[in-house]
Amino acid sequence: MNLRTDRPRPEGHRDSGVPTRLARLTSRHRRPLAVVWLLLLAVAGVQAFSLPGLLSGGGWYAAGSGSAEAAARLADDGFEGRGATSVTVVITDHRYRSGQPQFEARVAEAADAVLRDDRLRASESYGWTTLTEEENRGAFLGEDGRTALVRVGSDLDDGTARRVLPDIQEGLDSRFGPEELDVSLVSQAALWGEVNHLSERGLILAKVVTLPIILLVLLLIFRSVAAALATLLVGVTAVVFAFGLLAVVARQVELSVFVQSAAAMLGLGVGVDYSLFMIMRFKDELRAEGDSSREAVERAMARTLRTSGETVLASGLTIVAAMSTLFLVDLGVIRSMALGAVVVVALAVLISVLLLPVLLHILGPRIEWGRVGRPRDAARRGERWTRVTRRVMARPVLFLAIGVGAMLVLALPALRLETFTPDARVVPADTAVRQGYDTARDAFGVGSAAPLQVVVSASEPVREMPAAARADLLEFHDALAGLPGAVRVDSAVATLRAVNPQDPLLVPADTGGLPDDARATLRHFVSADGTTLLIEVVGDDTASSEAVQRLLEEVRAEAEVLTAAGDWRVAVGGETAEGVDANAVIEDALLPVIATMLAVIYLLLLFTFRSLFLPLKAIAINLLSVSATYGVLVLIFQDGWLSGPLGLDADGRLTNFVPVLLVTLLFSLSTDYEVFLLSRVREDYLATGDNTGSVARGMADTMPLISGAAVLMVAVFSAFAFTGIIPIQQLGLGMALAIALDATVIRLLIVPASMRLMSRWNWWLPFRRQDPPAVPGTGTPSGPSGPPDVPQPASTAPAKGPHPS
Repeated sequence: MNLRTDRPRPEGHRDSGVPTRLARLTSRHRRPLAVVWLLLLAVAGVQAFSLPGLLSGGGWYAAGSGSAEAAARLADDGFEGRGATSVTVVITDHRYRSGQPQFEARVAEAADAVLRDDRLRASESYGWTTLTEEENRGAFLGEDGRTALVRVGSDLDDGTARRVLPDIQEGLDSRFGPEELDVSLVSQAALWGEVNHLSERGLILAKVVTLPIILLVLLLIFRSVAAALATLLVGVTAVVFAFGLLAVVARQVELSVFVQSAAAMLGLGVGVDYSLFMIMRFKDELRAEGDSSREAVERAMARTLRTSGETVLASGLTIVAAMSTLFLVDLGVIRSMALGAVVVVALAVLISVLLLPVLLHILGPRIEWGRVGRPRDAARRGERWTRVTRRVMARPVLFLAIGVGAMLVLALPALRLETFTPDARVVPADTAVRQGYDTARDAFGVGSAAPLQVVVSASEPVREMPAAARADLLEFHDALAGLPGAVRVDSAVATLRAVNPQDPLLVPADTGGLPDDARATLRHFVSADGTTLLIEVVGDDTASSEAVQRLLEEVRAEAEVLTAAGDWRVAVGGETAEGVDANAVIEDALLPVIATMLAVIYLLLLFTFRSLFLPLKAIAINLLSVSATYGVLVLIFQDGWLSGPLGLDADGRLTNFVPVLLVTLLFSLSTDYEVFLLSRVREDYLATGDNTGSVARGMADTMPLISGAAVLMVAVFSAFAFTGIIPIQQLGLGMALAIALDATVIRLLIVPASMRLMSRWNWWLPFRRQDPPAVPGTGTPSGPSGPPDVPQPASTAPAKGPHPS
């Protein structure tokens, strides 16, 4: 890249101040600082290995919601077959059917293998193997006659269960698979344990795919092995440091399993990007020195820190500020990913401006070691970019219309965007936990895998409540069974009615006289202290379907009627309720997040560019880019376009956190390139006063590097998209698409065309009284007090007069 270091620098660029002192400090202590770097990397690496086992599949419960309250009561109130962790064992026999002795024996053997596994710490079970009467057992036998269910309670906490259940599942597969017996552990803990396992595997695969691609692209950009490896080292260091720090945090605070992939994806992309800009500038500054002495390296480093270093700081601050707005979403999973993004970007900035200079001081001129191919003719490349930019600016209205029109066409499908809360569909269909969910759905009904859980509590045992209150509860129970979309209601009421038809809820304190099945059912649906009753409403569709969401609204409406009587407290939970409550939190926070993010970005860009309108232009372009990205994601993941050939999982909707996370990430990364480009344009404009020429020369100086950085980003994000689970696929592909659009349509057409049309208003700031810079060779002002710019011939002639401070 041609940085045109022959142009004079403004007075503010004298070799003094913090950049010079930092360059001298890192030069004098380069070897001790390098040792510290390696020690920190080793310590962080050790911590990073423990991160996967510390992450949670939780974070989806909205604070104070009914779903959160229902989940807490079910975990704490002592229901048999439920516990701190509840697991449903789905057993399918492909050799024998119900009624055959072999089926009974094989199912019992499989259930016993789960219950006796010391790692699970199982407490009680309820289901096919514990009930004795056929009419009661029938609820746990699938329509295929080959599938049985057993519900198991475990004393394991959620975090431990997630680490243990995948290993238990692997053992069950090895033992019973050859016998044509499928044994699947189905639960939230089992699902998120599998998600964690797949995320780890996908992360390793993404790195295996990505790192060679990154290295190849860096070699093509730098044409030297040393520079490519130095750049890659910064990206890897940022990710390892971030994982180490997040592991420490995860021991104190619950962090989502998605934080690992998000931090790795963003850390590699941003870390490599920042070091790429720093190293390229350092090489050019060192070349301009024409000297290999230590003092020359210090001067080159000082100027690199003053220019690219300050730009990296501005860019990193913008990304951190934008991502911090996600903390406004009161949902653990969103805040976890926001924390991961903030940590990894902040570390990438610090490593680029503090540790990378140490390495560059050590290498010095050896940064060119390992030349690959012929050096590129930077001047010729710069001339090509200048010609392209001037051609666009010669017909700005036409090219702006083409660019904006193309983006709007891509954005149209975004009007149909729909979301869902992550469930078993986020893992591949061939995993045991997904097969267990699918088998339960097919054998017991589409809604049986995720029923609505209605938890009814009283201040005293249900049997001691007034007769009128018990009658109200029975009426509520029967009303739920009659709701549109309800296939059936599972509870203790049907069993208790067989024992006492007149008053089923008048259960004796001593249940010893009840039949065995009645006692087991009572303990499964009524808490140990008798104060809480569970009613499960099975819908006729999947958990995230509109039909079951309508059923949830009806159930909650009935619950409000019962609660109004004053005797009962009702909380409605389950997968559907959890998803609806989480989506409500995200939707409520979306506008405040976007408004706050836009305000923060505007103020930061206003301070960076000293312009009133350039930040507004950047925000408008970013909104266009985000909308276009949403539109393409809808086409691929909702409509299924190209999902098959691309090997992506199209499930008809986007994961609920993807849109809100994408809007902050894409604004951050697009603003990142805007800062790099416009910082160089502003640097030229302050020196020459030529708006049109400054845009052309700024594009010529930065676009080769921005294009290379964009290729790197697209490679990183695409690798995660094609190796990750569904949410990471959507997030990775969305970011890759946005970067590709930004580096082509946005940077090549919309930015130069809009800056040409804005002309003298590009750098206007009210209440700033100063003479605008003079156009070279004319002495004519080009700023707000002068006439609009006209296209100038390509020129690098230095400005002779004074520049604005």
